[in-house]
Amino acid sequence: MSNVISGTPSHNPSTISNRRFRLAVFSYFCCTGITFASWASRIPTIKADLGLSEGQLGTMLLMLPLGQLFTLPLSGKLVTRFGSARVLSIMCLIYGGLLVSISFATSIYILAPTLMLFGIASNMCNIAVNTQAVGVEKLYSKSIMTTFHGGWSLAGFTGALIGLITLQFNLSTTTHFLFILGILIVNTLWNVRYLLPQDVQPENQFGKERFRPDRILIQLGIIGFFSMATEGAMFDWSGVYFQEIVNAPEKLIILGYTAFMIMMATGRFVGDFMLTRFGYKKVLMISGSLMFIGMISSVLFPNLVVTTISFMLVGLGVACCVPTVYSLAGKHPSISPGMALALVSSISFLGFLMGPPLIGYIAELFNLSWSFTLFSFFGLAMVIIVGRSQVFNTFKN
Repeated sequence: MSNVISGTPSHNPSTISNRRFRLAVFSYFCCTGITFASWASRIPTIKADLGLSEGQLGTMLLMLPLGQLFTLPLSGKLVTRFGSARVLSIMCLIYGGLLVSISFATSIYILAPTLMLFGIASNMCNIAVNTQAVGVEKLYSKSIMTTFHGGWSLAGFTGALIGLITLQFNLSTTTHFLFILGILIVNTLWNVRYLLPQDVQPENQFGKERFRPDRILIQLGIIGFFSMATEGAMFDWSGVYFQEIVNAPEKLIILGYTAFMIMMATGRFVGDFMLTRFGYKKVLMISGSLMFIGMISSVLFPNLVVTTISFMLVGLGVACCVPTVYSLAGKHPSISPGMALALVSSISFLGFLMGPPLIGYIAELFNLSWSFTLFSFFGLAMVIIVGRSQVFNTFKN
């Protein structure tokens, strides 16, 4: 138990198989995914319980990404200073505890700071678990990052399903969230000892690190920005697009979102093979092309069948982008994985934060088709940047 509290793995790494390290890190990706999905599945319930207006809910939802964004540099420093194993094991439990705390909020004045803290914990878990993944990937000497992110997506489906079941049985939000916290506690007790005790160190580290811009990381961040902006747009606007532009029957409005999510998860589980087979640069160029083709096709042919297939292409397109740029950031020759991931995440996450509102503003001025047309060029821009960049010569698969 003392190792759980300290977050320090108790076994000698030389006596543990690479597979066991990989399974432990995969389990933590699943835990963070199921926690976030559980919160998302209960948003309508919390809105109704607190009597929030649409505007109030929008403001509350902004608290979480703000907490994530403002603490990205701090997260990198904490992971670098104390190690990703310790930060992950402790913050994952805090993440679950804050999830439960959300269910006790009785007003927006309690909910807002709780959600901001929830966002902070989410971000620290994200940086720490991806730093662990970079270390395990180095043990395997091949790409396995997208499979880890596939676990996050799969757990997201599971979390949404658990939320649906708890609603069907009229279980309270507190009961639902306590169940999720229990899963996180069991996972920590079982897997904390199998986290990598030492993070990957950069090959050429010069003196004390500072959170600073870097050409390589900025380019990776921009690629992540385009991907996460598209991903955020699909999360928040795919249903509306099916409703207003495709004119889908009410029961099929969720079809586009479901198709996108299934293909994104599928793409992540086959992404490591593709990266190993074709390399980082080619896979990212294919990804950008799929994003562009999928988005523009949904605009040019806005009918049920074509748009569903188009959203599937977008799902495949975004599947490998973020895991790939995170993997590359973790291989930076002179900056520690924690600091590198924090910088790339800062730029990438701006896309997730700004993308959905931008679509709304453009749709308000013109219509949703114009919004999706603009976002289709994010994929094309990714292809151009990746094709011209010399960054990928720095890294080996």
